[in-house]
Amino acid sequence: MGPIRVLIVDDSVVIRKILTEELSTDPSIAVVGSASSGQIALAKILQVNPDIVTLDIEMPGMNGLETLKHIRHSYPKLPVIMFSTLTELGASATLEALSLGASDYLTKPSNAGSVTGARNAIRRDLIHKLKSLTNKPTVTTSFTKITPNICPRRQAAIEIVAIGTSTGGPNALAEVLPRLPQDFPVPILVVQHMPPLFTRLLAERLNAQSGLSIREAETGRSIAPGEVWMARGDYHMTVVRHNGHVLLSLNQELPENFCRPAVDVLFRSVAHTYGASTLAVVMTGMGSDGARGACEIRDAGGAVLVQDQDSSVVWGMPGAVANAGAVDKICPLKQLSQEIVERVNTSRAQGTAIHYLS
Repeated sequence: MGPIRVLIVDDSVVIRKILTEELSTDPSIAVVGSASSGQIALAKILQVNPDIVTLDIEMPGMNGLETLKHIRHSYPKLPVIMFSTLTELGASATLEALSLGASDYLTKPSNAGSVTGARNAIRRDLIHKLKSLTNKPTVTTSFTKITPNICPRRQAAIEIVAIGTSTGGPNALAEVLPRLPQDFPVPILVVQHMPPLFTRLLAERLNAQSGLSIREAETGRSIAPGEVWMARGDYHMTVVRHNGHVLLSLNQELPENFCRPAVDVLFRSVAHTYGASTLAVVMTGMGSDGARGACEIRDAGGAVLVQDQDSSVVWGMPGAVANAGAVDKICPLKQLSQEIVERVNTSRAQGTAIHYLS
């Protein structure tokens, strides 16, 4: 297999230069072209046949969103990574780009003049994203395979649903959460790998599409059935019992799996607080965040669902859970909401029957 062929689209000469220099340091990546506008980019795709495109959102003339629409129409399977600013306008535009079919995104340093910051971000994040989205080999965190007992078993009445996702997650969540009934009988906690501001806007967008209440998490808030709480960007989310209530807690302890918020942190917390009454769901995303936490949930008697490979943008996180043996069922994205509802309702009906008979 040859190198990953990258087309860079950005109106900034400095950004194009930095991207070209940094990506060219990796022998498995070849920058085959660059463009300063959307119109030029569409012509270049025909000329250089890239494997993946990096696309700036804010450009004069045809902006990134308009360019993305044209790319998706003509090249529906061509991966596109959006470059956005860490501002409310940039975050909103990024979420719109993801809904239009962008594969992933990368935020530019908040200080536009920080060349060092831009170079570090490319080395730390972009090269990994390029390889993951084009199915090229990449270095991943080592993970020791853990195989809990996966024999069929009756689960305790489910009292909490915990969801973890990353790359492709906003669209996956938009497929699952709005399909859950308004009278959903338990709370839902979500970790989506995203920076500050993005998580709030994503929660607001999902809330507008759903019959459930979907909000960004706040420390000290009591959780209740039918509520969905999304971890705040740059904060881990956990739960604690206090005076008969379960409260949210946010912290900025060290990142895990290079992530904050981290799925493993949430999963460990719900395993400790809810034990066998936990249902965890791991959806599309690169890396292995959530695998260790999923093992702890199953060891505590809870159940774990993962999204299947065909419907995932990247089958890193769900694949890591499956490879660890910490999974009860692998589901296509379009079946996840139904599976969640059936498992929650069945477990609670069984629990009621058992309680009545006792």
